[in-house]
Amino acid sequence: MPDSRRALRQHLRRQRRALSASEQKRHANRLCRNLKHQLWFRKAQNIALYLPNDGEISPEPLIHLCWQLGKSVYLPVLHPIHHNRLWFLPYRPGSPMRLNRYGISEPKLQRTPRTPAWALDLVFLPLVAFDIQGGRLGMGGGYYDRTFGFKLQYKGIIRGPKLIGLAHNLQKVDCLTTESWDVPLTGIATEEGVYRLSC
Repeated sequence: MPDSRRALRQHLRRQRRALSASEQKRHANRLCRNLKHQLWFRKAQNIALYLPNDGEISPEPLIHLCWQLGKSVYLPVLHPIHHNRLWFLPYRPGSPMRLNRYGISEPKLQRTPRTPAWALDLVFLPLVAFDIQGGRLGMGGGYYDRTFGFKLQYKGIIRGPKLIGLAHNLQKVDCLTTESWDVPLTGIATEEGVYRLSC
């Protein structure tokens, strides 16, 4: 990874971690308000989200809204066999949870049926930096790119879910260099608004 990407990742992670608890809560609530009336959100039934870590903007108000609206919520789980890939398991109030190797809470792998990534309607995913062209800089593990790589490999054949990056607006940058394996985002949402790219 080029030093500039490493430096940008470190800088923006520090900035989002520096937000106070009240700022984090305000951003999370504003994010939810910005998304709740979007038609593509209202129409989606099977929605993947994440639990916040490392100062990421929290989608927890959005999770509660999904439950209230009767939508099915899924969380990413580290694939137990295939390196750097994700499974998606149902998440409901009271779901048994565990910490993964990164210290992030995820549903326990039990007899719960998994939902294939291509069968989801909408995926809200975290990021470290974004540009308004749809570029995304993640944590560097490539989990989402590998999991949703079929959107590049089978473009026009398997549409798959809309991928919406969630971030604090302070994570916006002018331009990110993308690689051939980077799966483009459908849109980006922050506490300031929704950047619709191809919804």
